Amino acid sequence: MTMRILVKGAGVAGLATAWQLYRHGFDVTITDRAERVASGASGLAGGMLAPWCERESAEEPVLTLGRTAADWWEAALPGHVHRKGTLIVAAGRDAGELDRFAGRTSGWEWLDAESIAALEPDLSGRFQKALFFRQEAHLDPRLALSALAAGLEEARMRFLLGVRDKGGYDRVIDCTGAARIGHLPMLRGVRGEMLTLETGEIRLSRPVRLLHPRHPLYIVPREGNRFMVGATMIESDDDGPVTARSLMELLNATYALHPAFGEARLVETGAGLRPAYPDNLPRVTEDGDTIHVNGLYRHGFLLAPAMAGEVARILLRQRQPERKAS
Repeated sequence: MTMRILVKGAGVAGLATAWQLYRHGFDVTITDRAERVASGASGLAGGMLAPWCERESAEEPVLTLGRTAADWWEAALPGHVHRKGTLIVAAGRDAGELDRFAGRTSGWEWLDAESIAALEPDLSGRFQKALFFRQEAHLDPRLALSALAAGLEEARMRFLLGVRDKGGYDRVIDCTGAARIGHLPMLRGVRGEMLTLETGEIRLSRPVRLLHPRHPLYIVPREGNRFMVGATMIESDDDGPVTARSLMELLNATYALHPAFGEARLVETGAGLRPAYPDNLPRVTEDGDTIHVNGLYRHGFLLAPAMAGEVARILLRQRQPERKAS
């Protein structure tokens, strides 16, 4: 008999896990309190598959677990992954930040002003040197998760959005993220804020990170002359609207990257809670018939494939005796 699995949460953790389990032949139902997928923090993400950049401020597992993420997403969603690398720049007065960044990670190469201009023509003359992480990639979170959900529906996996499930499953995979704060030990919320700008005055081909001692930011190109700008990291459980201070800091840093952003249209702001454990690394834990996948912090799209693989390994081990008995 096929093991019936309920995946709670239709964000990046839930959909990645559902996709991995579907590929292994499990009967999967996905449920979420919201009426559409990616309505929480996943839909506000940058979608950067940047394990070497993230390693600068994260533990080694972020690199070891995340370096195959781009391949996983490309296999699941051909054409959605943009393998353009990541560009790291800093204003002249903050040039030392580049050396500090380089010293804390690997996988980079130095670019001079001419090489920067060749890579991103609209940044010509603005920076004298940069770090380039050639192996990194990015995707659009909302497009990717919508496509993943469509693929699951096409494969006849069931979605229960905005309604309560009726039970009757062999195992439950809880991927509800911040909703488990206060229920899972040591899980806390980290507030992240973002905005989206629209302008035809500048084009970027890849994520660009601007280093700054107090207000670092990243800018990720989207379709339709739009740019996702993020993101703050505030130790807070407040999931209210973006604050005026954060909005000003993000806009000022974006203007510092290129003055053309000063005339851009502000088409969206967003804030959400990212669940995190004390070490800021995700965990797969078991509690009876429930498996919890949580604590993805700011590494949702980067580490969700690895967590999905761990869930699949647990369930495959439990399914093995079933096959021998038959």
